[in-house]
Amino acid sequence: MAGQQTHLGRVAIVTGAGRGLGRVMALGLASAGAQVIAADIDAPVLDALKAKAQEEGAGERVTPVSCDITREEDAQALVQRATQRLGRLDILVNNAGLNLETVGPTKRPERFWELAPADYRRIFEVNAFAPFLLARAAAGPMMAQKWGRIIGVTTSLDTMWRKGMIPYGGSKAAHEALVAAMAEELAGTGVSANVLVPGGAANTRMTASFGAKQALLIQPEVMVAPLLWLTTPEADGITGRRFIAALWDKSVPGREAAEKAGAPAAWPQLGRQSILPR
Repeated sequence: MAGQQTHLGRVAIVTGAGRGLGRVMALGLASAGAQVIAADIDAPVLDALKAKAQEEGAGERVTPVSCDITREEDAQALVQRATQRLGRLDILVNNAGLNLETVGPTKRPERFWELAPADYRRIFEVNAFAPFLLARAAAGPMMAQKWGRIIGVTTSLDTMWRKGMIPYGGSKAAHEALVAAMAEELAGTGVSANVLVPGGAANTRMTASFGAKQALLIQPEVMVAPLLWLTTPEADGITGRRFIAALWDKSVPGREAAEKAGAPAAWPQLGRQSILPR
């Protein structure tokens, strides 16, 4: 699907668009014809993204916006830019994320009791609070047009509880739970909410410490094919699911690829544990 103008007329917001997964997803959507508002807190990486989009013939479809998506006013301004300047908002990709290697210059602690509270808070703000702010702002316009896609980039399930992954894992678990609950609340509106993950450690700045093991990492480009399919009308009705990009089979129809690479978002297999009626 990549390289075809499958998304003409669509408007998307991609957060964390200046690097890694966000960069390839923003470029993929723009190359497919979508107007992309590319958000990142770092302006220089957005300049590089814009230059790359121009090289690929999609420069006029990428609008870089430097902002802090953990601020309510910045999140609302992103959605307003889409709806007021471009007339609509079809796709929200909540991708921006931080871990302890990227949150700041402090030495990475070994155990949770060594964590700086400010670092813990900032990671949760970016990874869990900002997706809520953006989805909250986007839901109204999407429901009004009776069509929309909210895509949350979380992480592998075992990363959520693994030793050494505090607070990254917990913040991503919170994001995934948010997506699953949003899918239920958006049921019947034409707006879906799904999770998309690489399927393991990806070759981004978050894994810079892997060193010689970089060759074992998943390349960010695997995200593009499932993202493009999930944001077309072919995926209408698919919601509350998590998709592993590395398992996406581009040689088969999208529905079949989604079945192979997908599973319910969050942890419904654990069953209902409350004694209270729903």
